[in-house]
Amino acid sequence: MTLFPDMCEAVLGESIIGRARSANLVEINCHDIRSYSKDKHRHVDDYTYGGGAGMIMQPGPIFDCFEDICEKSGTRPYCIYMSPQGRVFDQSMTVEFSKLPNLAILCGHYEGVDERIIEEIVDEEISIGDFVLTGGELPALMVADAVSRLLPGVLAGEESYKDESHFSGLLEYPQYTRPPQFHGREVPELLLSGHSANIAKWRRRQSLLRTLKRRPDMLPKAGLSQGDMKILGELCAEESKKIKE
Repeated sequence: MTLFPDMCEAVLGESIIGRARSANLVEINCHDIRSYSKDKHRHVDDYTYGGGAGMIMQPGPIFDCFEDICEKSGTRPYCIYMSPQGRVFDQSMTVEFSKLPNLAILCGHYEGVDERIIEEIVDEEISIGDFVLTGGELPALMVADAVSRLLPGVLAGEESYKDESHFSGLLEYPQYTRPPQFHGREVPELLLSGHSANIAKWRRRQSLLRTLKRRPDMLPKAGLSQGDMKILGELCAEESKKIKE
């Protein structure tokens, strides 16, 4: 639900998500809130009661848009509102949303939406970080992309995303492709060995190391095994030694 459906369609019609839509693996409809305005000029905003800068989106057009969606789909989708006041979006929420039969995303604009529409139709407010954008379209597109790629058939298989950063609770290991040498930098020799077990161990160690260095806040929630903890201890000792040297 947006004031800029063409903007959303331009993104959702491209790349993996665009192909998935064409193959009917996911259905995404961009609903123009202005189409539900009863004003001859298609106004959907007005001044704020009590004064203040900026305009607020009126509840009527949004409510009618959502009601039309419910009627056409034959169900009431789980409705989220993209808002800097919401729960911060992460990979666990992506998995959670991918299991829902239907999802409606409300994109605010101007200074936001009338509070009564949040109370009336919104199930959850979602944020993509501690900053403010001019509208909810970009965050909504991020949610749509992240959720869609987890649906069956959209990617080649589960292995396409299960090793990615955040999915397993760790950052992803370094990856390389041809050529084997580039500007004097070589691909780690182990990756050229064809030894799957050793490569898997190297990748796990690198994921732990990268997470330790860049996002140590993720480690307590990563569900690490005893083997992981042993490796992490070794990595911590190595990093401590480097600092002393």
